[in-house]
Amino acid sequence: MSTISVTEARAQLPGVVERSVTEAVLLERRGRVVAVVVSPEFYHRALDALEEANDVAAFDAAMAEEGPNLPWAQVKADLGWS
Repeated sequence: MSTISVTEARAQLPGVVERSVTEAVLLERRGRVVAVVVSPEFYHRALDALEEANDVAAFDAAMAEEGPNLPWAQVKADLGWS
């Protein structure tokens, strides 16, 4: 990971894009990181991982709920799958 100012990034945009293929490039303004440039592949992998983590959390929350279980046949019927 490397850090570059927004002003430098503007002047060196092709280089920033090229670097983003192998590492995240943090863009800084007034000493604060304001954006991150990453490759499309990294971005999509990160979104997939976040979605997977959210699915696991939702599953865990559903499993922790109290109450009666529904038979699979009823669930399929309720969804119009049978």
